[in-house]
Amino acid sequence: MSSPYTHEATTEVAELQAALKANGIILPSLGLDLPSVVMAYDTPLVELGNCNLDTARALTAALRKAAGR
Repeated sequence: MSSPYTHEATTEVAELQAALKANGIILPSLGLDLPSVVMAYDTPLVELGNCNLDTARALTAALRKAAGR
């Protein structure tokens, strides 16, 4: 059994992945948190995963740029 939000969450993960890629950022572990997917009473969690320091710096820079800082 999966959450009724699983399709929506899968779509959102793909959108996030595309947005990150457009900024030159790849999070190899990006995906849905599987235990949260099978819980029918809550929305699935997005697991951002691990990244190296270069990726963390690129993500920080992209977020700061988007925030106008």
